[in-house]
Order: sequence, then C-alpha cells, then structure tokens
Amino acid sequence: MADARALDEVVRFTSDLIRFDTANRGGGDCRERPAAEYAAALLAEAGVEPTLLERTPGRTNVVARFEGSDPRADALLVHGHLDVVPAEAAEWSVHPFSGEVRDGVVWGRGAVDMKNMDAMILAVLRAWSRQGVRPRRDLVVVFTADEEASAVDGSGFLADRHPGLFEGCTEAIGESGAFTFHDGAGRQIYPVAAGERGTGWLKLTAHGRAGHGSKVNRENAVTRLAAAVTRIGEHAWPLRLTPTVRAALTELAALYGIETDLSDVDALLEKLGPAAALVEATVRNSANPTMLDAGYKLNVIPGTAVGYVDGRYLPGGEEEFRATLDALTGPDVDWEFAHREVALQAPVDAPLFAQMRAAVQEFAPEGHVVPYCMSGGTDAKQFSRLGITGYGFAPLRLPPGLDYQALFHGVDERVPVEALHFGVRVLDRLLRTA
Repeated sequence: MADARALDEVVRFTSDLIRFDTANRGGGDCRERPAAEYAAALLAEAGVEPTLLERTPGRTNVVARFEGSDPRADALLVHGHLDVVPAEAAEWSVHPFSGEVRDGVVWGRGAVDMKNMDAMILAVLRAWSRQGVRPRRDLVVVFTADEEASAVDGSGFLADRHPGLFEGCTEAIGESGAFTFHDGAGRQIYPVAAGERGTGWLKLTAHGRAGHGSKVNRENAVTRLAAAVTRIGEHAWPLRLTPTVRAALTELAALYGIETDLSDVDALLEKLGPAAALVEATVRNSANPTMLDAGYKLNVIPGTAVGYVDGRYLPGGEEEFRATLDALTGPDVDWEFAHREVALQAPVDAPLFAQMRAAVQEFAPEGHVVPYCMSGGTDAKQFSRLGITGYGFAPLRLPPGLDYQALFHGVDERVPVEALHFGVRVLDRLLRTA
C-alpha cells in the first residue's frame, strides 16, 4: 500500500511540476529540461538511474528502468509527458503556473494533463524504494517532451532513435483513463482507454487567378477554399464501429439496462444520456475546419488561399478518410497531411485490462469500469511503432461537478488532493501486480 509520505509527495510533486512553465506553443517553442531534471533527481534519490535524452537542446526526455522480480515477464512501459498547452494568465482564477494548493485542490496548467500522472508515478516508485518493493515485471518509466505538438522531440524521437531502451516492453499505460465520470443519475463510471482515433491534421490549398477585387473572377481561390471548407464542415460521416467502441456501447447499455441494438447507434446514444459523451465522438471519422489564411489586401483577390482541418479517423478508417477528403475538396483544392499519426486499438479482454479494472474497483467499489476509445491521441501512437500495445490509465476519483474533459486544455485546470491520493493507491496496486 502507498504510505502517508507517498500521499504527501504526490501533491507536492504535482504542484512543483506545474511551476515549471513547459508550455508547448508548437514549432519547437518549449523547454522541458527544468521539469525533466526535477523528475530525474527524484528518481535518482529513489535509487533508479535515469537517462536524459534530447533531440533538440532543452527538449528533454527522461527514461529509467525499474527492475522486476520475474525476469521471464514482459516489461511494462509507464509514460507521461512533461509539456503542457499554453495558458493565458488573465483568464484564470489563479496564475496557471503557480501550482497553488487551495482548499484541497491543486491549481495550474498540467494539473490533469498530465503532470498529475507524472507525480503519481514518481510518488509510487519512491514509496517502493523505501519499502523494498519490486514489481513482478520490469517497468520502463518515461517522461516525454513534445506530446502536445508533433512528438518529434519526444516519444517519436525515443521510438525511432532509442528503441533499445524499451527492450521487452509489450504493453504500456499512459493518459487518459480511469477517471470518474458522473452520469448525473448517481452512477460513477471509470472509462479506461483501449484505443485512439488516428490524427489527420490537414493543410488545404486552393488555387485560382489573382486579380483586382472589383473585377469579375470566377477562379477566386478564396471562394474555392470557402466552398471546400463548408463541404468538409457539413459532411455527415458514416457510422463505423470498432471492437473497442462496440465493447463500450455493450457495457454501457448493460449498465443502464438498455437493449444493445447496434443497428441504430444514434438511438442507443440518446438513451444513454450524459454517458453517451464517452463514445459519441468515436463512432465516426471527423474533420473540423480550424484555421484560414488568405490574401494580403482587401481589394486584391489572391492567387492562393490556405485552410487547416483537424481530421481524426478510426482504426481501419484511414482509407475512407482519404477518399472522402479527395471528394470533398474537389479539383481546385489540394490537401496534404500537416501531421499524421496512426489509429490504435487494444484488446479489452487482455489480462492487463482486467488488472486495471480490478485496481480501480478495489478503491472505488461503487464505480463501473468500461472500455472506451479516445477521440484524440497520445504518445501511445509513437510507442506503437515498437510493437507496444497502449492503454489510457491515469486514475483519478473526482467529485460531481468537476468536468474532467473540460479541464483538458481549459481555463482553471485543477485536480483535488483526494483525487491524487486515489490515483497513487490505484497505480500502486496495479503496478505491483500487473
């Protein structure tokens, strides 16, 4: 069991990590090294020898291996990222990089995404060092840079350039799962991620004829781009159910005593009420226009216009995604991937999933653990290149009214102290026995 010191340390570590401004603004504008050195020092104090690795100066990753008791067992990768999305201090109730602990809550950017999990990992390993605990299987512990952008300086760099550090790893846990979802009717659901939609961030370029804004121009690049963006934004993507999403719908329907009719998923989602939010974004591919860039003067029609689209596709859905974009953009608009990553799927009948379910239910017996597919992506995508099957498991017991999903990249990101204590206990239970 996690001791009292571990419970104190997880709060302090979360607060301390938040104070390191590791805002990732994209384009390489981030510096994780101070936070990485902090985490590495805590590991070293626990007798775990960390390695610091950089592709780009200041973009630091930490890797360490905690030896297990069974040399025949496959290793387990446990990972979290050190970077966070930017935050505008003027919009927050507290400064986003203060790490303030107030009224039993830790405030700041990264409190749930995901310096809390980094702190949990550190607190558990340090408790084991004090207690002489060894897990059954080797644990490869990784704190990455650059997850909030392209991961080229983080998990992508590690997977491509340092695969030997992950020798023996077959499975992994990282963000995001095992958090409390309150359905508004008294039920507490703990979704554990067993899949991710693929990432298809797109750049659209419309071509036309430049000219004076007062003249007739039937080859207007802005018009062509606007038409393509409208078609993309209004497109109704067809239903596509992956095994993970089928399992999620089946378990949720059973929980609510609803007949599992997968022939009319939209009707089933409506019957699930608020719990539908756990799956509704992952029953289809999606493409949402997000940015436009055209022209340089009001009375000049530009020869090109550029737009950007956040596209996501389900496991097995990339071919359909590409063909649909070809049709929606039309002959006058080209599209290309600005960033692309694979979709992932993990088995929900694997022993590790059962162990994650048991760990949560030991400390939240009133909770209902269900699988789900993440609508976005994590470092698990890059680690999958090494043949590692990833799950989202960063446990938190949250009170009603605290919307976990809204806190991700949101204003006033925060995490209750009690949620961190729960996470340490659950993580300790899982990692000892997995």
